[in-house]
Amino acid sequence: MKWDEFFVTGEPMIYGAMVSIVLVSIAIVVGLTYFKKWGYLWREWLTTVDHKRIGIMYIIAALIMLFRGGVDGLLMRGQLAMPENGLLDGQHYNEIFTTHGVIMILFMAMPFVIGLMNVVIPLQIGARDVAFPRLNAVSFWLFFAGAMLFNISFVIGGSPDAGWTAYFPLASIEFSPTVGNNYYAIALQISGIGTLMTGINFIATILKMRAPGMTLMKMPMFTWSVLITNVIIVFAFPVLTIALALMTFDRLFGSQFFTMANGGMDMLWANLFWVWGHPEVYIVILPAFGIYSEIISTFSRKNLYGYKSMVYSMVVISLLSFIVWAHHFYTMGHGVMVNGVFSITTMAIAVPTGVKIFNWLFTLRKGKIEFTTPMLYSLAFIPIFTIGGVTGVMLAMASADYQYHNTMFLVAHFHYVLIPGTVFAVIAGFYYWFPKLFGFRLNERQGKAAFWTIAISFNVTFMPLFFLGLKGMTRRMYTYSESTGFGPLNLIASIGAVGLAIGFIMLVYNIYWSFRYAPRDTTGDPWNARTLEWSTHSPIPEYNFAIVPEVHGLDPFWEAKKTGKSLFKGQYEEIHMPNNSGQPFVLGMIFLFFGFFMVFSWWIPTIIAGVGIVIMLAVRSFERDHGHHISVKEITKTEAKLRGEGV
Repeated sequence: MKWDEFFVTGEPMIYGAMVSIVLVSIAIVVGLTYFKKWGYLWREWLTTVDHKRIGIMYIIAALIMLFRGGVDGLLMRGQLAMPENGLLDGQHYNEIFTTHGVIMILFMAMPFVIGLMNVVIPLQIGARDVAFPRLNAVSFWLFFAGAMLFNISFVIGGSPDAGWTAYFPLASIEFSPTVGNNYYAIALQISGIGTLMTGINFIATILKMRAPGMTLMKMPMFTWSVLITNVIIVFAFPVLTIALALMTFDRLFGSQFFTMANGGMDMLWANLFWVWGHPEVYIVILPAFGIYSEIISTFSRKNLYGYKSMVYSMVVISLLSFIVWAHHFYTMGHGVMVNGVFSITTMAIAVPTGVKIFNWLFTLRKGKIEFTTPMLYSLAFIPIFTIGGVTGVMLAMASADYQYHNTMFLVAHFHYVLIPGTVFAVIAGFYYWFPKLFGFRLNERQGKAAFWTIAISFNVTFMPLFFLGLKGMTRRMYTYSESTGFGPLNLIASIGAVGLAIGFIMLVYNIYWSFRYAPRDTTGDPWNARTLEWSTHSPIPEYNFAIVPEVHGLDPFWEAKKTGKSLFKGQYEEIHMPNNSGQPFVLGMIFLFFGFFMVFSWWIPTIIAGVGIVIMLAVRSFERDHGHHISVKEITKTEAKLRGEGV
């Protein structure tokens, strides 16, 4: 390979990215060395198996990817606002919208959801950790390796350019001869393996590690949503694994699974992708529904209305999510019968979703509503998501979809579903559970200012896209002439995108400001919350609960406060906790190099890295990690310190 093919050249933005990466890397190394934090970083974070710290690392990674994906979005909007300026050429635009979609869905929304899942679920069910703590760490480092491998493509080799769906034959070696789509296939494979491990881990955790007395129908709604989500993960992600494996064989070894000739079938990829892809939408939406259920109930000062119907509707959504995938192919040659069946199933999924909307509205009815930052995001979600749902029903009609298909109307629809349905939710959950991790609340005034900036800018950005789609502007279009009349609406949308960027910068600044100046006086229950996780200290000790709680109701913490009865019975006993381990981190880094070598078909280093992976797994199989014990004396001392008492 030539040097100029290895490093992407010719674009000022690429050079700027290279310089910024080098400068940031140097700054991090110098900072860690100057403050002597290398040992702390290794002991407390890189080797941790604590579900709370792993959750925080997922959230930090998601915020970084939000920045990266957001920059891609701003570049697209800049190009479409003034296409005559040529900010991006056609090839670069293809790469930008491809990476934007992949990063926002798989490397931003997914890790943010999984991060909150890691932090909250063991606390909500009264467990001291997840079922398999070390596997949890492996899951994170595989996700991280996949995310880093995908992002390396921006400066080394070139980004994937066939869209986030990577449809064949466009993604084939014939039409995409660079290594960009190799990055796509291998990075998503590595990250997807980590996600599948997460699914197995949390199903086992929720089914086998609940506190005494917590039956399935006494679990918090967020826990229910996570259980159903992880069942979807276990059934859906193996399909993606197989599809990406076949894609890798086509691109690296010359097989012809998805070719237009020699027995291949390009539509096979599209079917496999969407058999995974549409359940994936609900993988990021269902936990959001659980988050909104917790927040709306708390800040309405009411029990969640229709608990059982909420559970049943999520089960129905999970089942229907697997039988709607062909609505992506209405215009691709299916017969009337197939289109009709998938049109019905697609519209049917709106029914259980509508049930949940009405449940939240009835929870709000006659409630004593408190307009906190998490509640504002939850309230804004309902009308905005409803617009997304209604336009989804429009798209579900097969005959009408001939007008909407592949237009900006579709782009507006899925942003109206995914941003209020997932991004608003994870931000709300981040604000809501932040005190449990750090012992203080984020600044409410700044939080509300960021909320209004984001909510208003979102509608300014994406509402014009509905009208652009109806006027005939197709997605993936990077330029247009003045005669089309697309210019004014695109300019409005681009102004809104700048507002969104400002809103997210305000959110990040709030985190920085709060760490420096927020009062540390909310170590109890800052929100007057309801569920079990709030019964432990803020910040949470390593062992979560000094005494395993006993649960006898749906809102155990709320009921304990009202009745004065303690959730914790018995005396302190020695607690066993797993030891930290460097193996998950090392395994993730080996996977990163393994994937990088595969992208460029460097087979000798690939084999060496593969052998390294096998050796790491073999060594682990012979290990006996007995963990460590926390004595009663240490527990007593820690609990007294967390309560602010003398020891």
